[in-house]
Amino acid sequence: MVSMRCTTAHHSLLGSPTCLARPRRWVCPVIRAAVAVEAGAQAKVSLIRIGTRGSPLALAQAHETRDKLKAAHSELAEEGAIEIIIIKTTGDIVLDKPLADIGGKGLFTKEIDEALLNGTIDIAVHSMKDVPTYLPNGTVLPCNLPREDVRDAFISLTANSLAELPAGSLIGSASLRRQSQILYKYPSLKVVNFRGNVQTRLKKLKEGEVHATLLALAGLKRLKMAENATSLLSVDEMLPAVAQGAIGIACRSNDDKMMEYLSSLNHEDTRLAVACEREFLAVLDGNCRTPIAAYAYRDKDGNCSFRGLLASPDGSTVYETTRSGPYSFDDMVAMGKDAGHELKAKAGPGFFDSLQ
Repeated sequence: MVSMRCTTAHHSLLGSPTCLARPRRWVCPVIRAAVAVEAGAQAKVSLIRIGTRGSPLALAQAHETRDKLKAAHSELAEEGAIEIIIIKTTGDIVLDKPLADIGGKGLFTKEIDEALLNGTIDIAVHSMKDVPTYLPNGTVLPCNLPREDVRDAFISLTANSLAELPAGSLIGSASLRRQSQILYKYPSLKVVNFRGNVQTRLKKLKEGEVHATLLALAGLKRLKMAENATSLLSVDEMLPAVAQGAIGIACRSNDDKMMEYLSSLNHEDTRLAVACEREFLAVLDGNCRTPIAAYAYRDKDGNCSFRGLLASPDGSTVYETTRSGPYSFDDMVAMGKDAGHELKAKAGPGFFDSLQ
């Protein structure tokens, strides 16, 4: 009986029945060796599976995360230790409608969050400006990578700035934040919905669908495409989106190993600035129908300077506020919250009702 089990296994592994004629003491060691090789080939598994959207920019951010993890932890530098898994989100699939019309919050994160919670991935890499102010139960976001330049880039084939565009010019943008600030300062211009990744938007611009567009400089830089910018808008000209230029990395709240890995990459200045801006957004209950902008940064004295903006989509009404205080988590969260309550009171309930 023992001899038959060995020869059967040998037949299935090597595809030859000749072992039936071999002495039993010769067959079994060969089988054991073959099984060991096969098991070894299957034993290699990724230590970290990174979940990300599939756009070139999202992949660039995932690769940046992977490279930082490899540099910080020798075991992650081995071949195959980190795997990148692409996940399609609702925001990636539905491109023919404004973001506000297909659900607003979580359009670029929901499916990735689900993959994180069901164990398909171990960490999730997000553009922080896409992350809702609440996190799904069971997940945490312990890491922000160093923030890139927060400014917006103006891109046009016919003008050097917004001010140079003739009346009636079309500007392509899916962002109500950009739309409201453009129309507030340049009411003679027109803003039309403009969806798609960076490459798609630049292609549409070159094909003449619009006269100009605005893109986050951070994204252009991460794609090594900053040369496409015609000019840069200062934060006084165009206040950035909440958390613009920041990458956030989430994991499951009960995964201590991933928490340890991610904590080693965290850039605290960025984490605090993002927390301040997101608190401002949370108070205003911002969604894709609410033009909101904010920027917190460490000033030359080492303190936090904050600017926040709330506007109507057509740019006819704009509320702004500023804050300054210690660059510490509690103080900055309090500043963001207080600034949000101020603008919410200034706008009044009727303002938000009109945006629904």
